[in-house]
Formats: sequence, C-alpha cells, structure tokens
Amino acid sequence: MTFVALLLLWEASGRIFGVPIWLLPTPMDIVHALVERGSDLFLHTWITFYETIFGFLLAIALGVPLAVAVTHSRALSNTIYPLILVTQSVPKVAFAPILLIWFGYGDFPKIVVAFLVAFFPIIVDTATGLRSPSPQIIDLARQLAASQLQIYAKIRFPSALPHFFSGLKVAITLSVIGAVIGEFVGAEKGLGFLVIESTSHFKTPLAFGAMVLLALMSIILFGLVAAIERAACPWYGREH
Repeated sequence: MTFVALLLLWEASGRIFGVPIWLLPTPMDIVHALVERGSDLFLHTWITFYETIFGFLLAIALGVPLAVAVTHSRALSNTIYPLILVTQSVPKVAFAPILLIWFGYGDFPKIVVAFLVAFFPIIVDTATGLRSPSPQIIDLARQLAASQLQIYAKIRFPSALPHFFSGLKVAITLSVIGAVIGEFVGAEKGLGFLVIESTSHFKTPLAFGAMVLLALMSIILFGLVAAIERAACPWYGREH
C-alpha cells in the first residue's frame, strides 16, 4: 500500500506542478513509453538477461571449484585470495573499456563483467561454508576412515549450502549490474544501452522504463535463487 501511495503521489505531483516530462516523467508516462516500445524492449531485456545469466553461471562454474581448492590447501589459499582481492579492488567500470578493446562490441565483454562482479561473493561465501564444520567433526570422520571425498560430500558440502546460497543471492543481483556496466561502456543493444541512448535524446520516460525492467529482473532472479535455496536447504529455512 505504501508503494502504491508513493506512485499516486508521484503521478499527482507531476501533473499538479507541471514538471517537464524530460526532467521527471510520471508513472503513466513511463508506462506509455514501455507500451510504445513493446517488442523492442523485449529484445533489449532478453540481451541483458542472458548476459547476466551467462556471467552468473560462469562465476559458479569457476568459483565453486576454486573455493574447494582454497579450502583444501592453505598454500593455495594464500596464493589465490590476494589475487582475487586485487581484481576486486579495481572498479569493474574500469575493466569494461579494456575488455571492449580485447573482445570487441559483442556480448562477451558484458558477460565477462557480469562474471567479475559475481565471482567474488560466490568464492568467498562458499569457502566460508566449506570451512564451517568444526575441526572435531572433521577429525572424527578421519578417525572413522572417511576419505576426503566422503568428508566433502557428507560434511563440508551440506554445511556450506546456506553460505553458498547467500553468495548466490548477492551474486545474481551483482550480475545484472555487471551486464549493465558493460552495456554502458559499449553496446548496441540491451537495457543498459537503452538507458544511455534514451537519456542522450532526452527520452527520460523510456530511460525510467528500462530501469524499472532492470529492477524487476533483479527481483525475479533473486526470488528464483531464494526459492531454490528453500528447496535445497529446507532445514535452514525452518531454523531462520
């Protein structure tokens, strides 16, 4: 109800005070802009969506094995973590122009930026979860002749699931941001490109519409990850 009230107040204020549409469009102006660009918007949304998903899946594919590796080997942890921290300390918007030089204006640079922003929370949270079982439990498993594979399968991985999904929920929203950053720097399609193009022509309602679609995409993807988490970790949901 509060959200609806804010929308109504926004709509009424825009019409009462005569705020120019190019400065601050009303919600109805945004809806009209979305309707006018219907099929075109679907294409831009699809481009940003699959850039986000590919970057996210790539972050999982590389982040989880590396999390296992740094958990298993302290020497590897001391080697890899500083490198990861260095890459994370550089703003991703600074990487984007370099990636465009290397890979051109296709979709791949945007996928890489989405991967870079999603990778860090996945590897850190997964590694934290893999290390969460107490040393006493691990020692007991070893005394019972459990192999490393059995320890990971029966103890570490189940314990890591809540941490893993926490990382995924952060990573999926960051993947959307990463894809948009890549599109801001250089693209010919996608919602990020649409925001830049529409604002450069003072088509502010369309820019707001693209931002609404980006917000909806992030919310839906976050909700999907949360639903998978509830299915995979039912005990965790009951405890929290």
